[in-house]
This record gives sequence, C-alpha cells and structure tokens, in this order.
Amino acid sequence: VSTTWHSNDDDIYRAPPIDRSILPTAPRAAREPNIDRSRLPKSPPYTAFLGNLPYDVTEESIKDFFRGLNISAVRLPREPTNPERLKGFGYAEFEDIDSLFQALSLNEE
Repeated sequence: VSTTWHSNDDDIYRAPPIDRSILPTAPRAAREPNIDRSRLPKSPPYTAFLGNLPYDVTEESIKDFFRGLNISAVRLPREPTNPERLKGFGYAEFEDIDSLFQALSLNEE
C-alpha cells in the first residue's frame, strides 16, 4: 500500500510548483490596503461598519482607536430586550472620504 497521493510512474497528480515571486514579501502593515476606492461613497455620510466588537466597548474607546481621523459620530446598537447589552457591532461616521479610507485600511486591527 502506497502512502503517497500520486504514483511514481505518472506525475499528472503532482501539484505544480509555486511561483514564489508573486507571494507577498512585506508584512501586512507595510502593504498598501486592498480597498477599491470606486466602491466608496462619493458624498456623505462616510460610514464604516464595525464588526465583532466586545460587549463592553464604549464610544470613547472607538474614538480613541480612530484618533487622528476626522470621526463625527459613533453608533453602538443595543439589544432591545436588554438595553445594557451591546449587539457586538456598530458604525463610525467620518467627516471626509480620506478618513473613511484610512479607517477601512485598519481592517482586522
């Protein structure tokens, strides 16, 4: 019984070699953000969805995270049955398109 996934006689099942020249070599933080500017809004409101937020996040901590950007509003929806508990997502509104672009480039931070 052979434990290989291809036969030695026929290399048609062998994976093609990886072209390492197309793999990213710079760390993610040093690369240009992968954001399609044509999909961004052309006029206000410039709103970003904030997902997977901890339930104890505050508007102040969101504003602190986006410090240096022109943030105009933060909305953190709450559970209707328990107004003390956040839903785990929110929205941040920015004053200009450049601030929205910079905020979106912080994805997964």
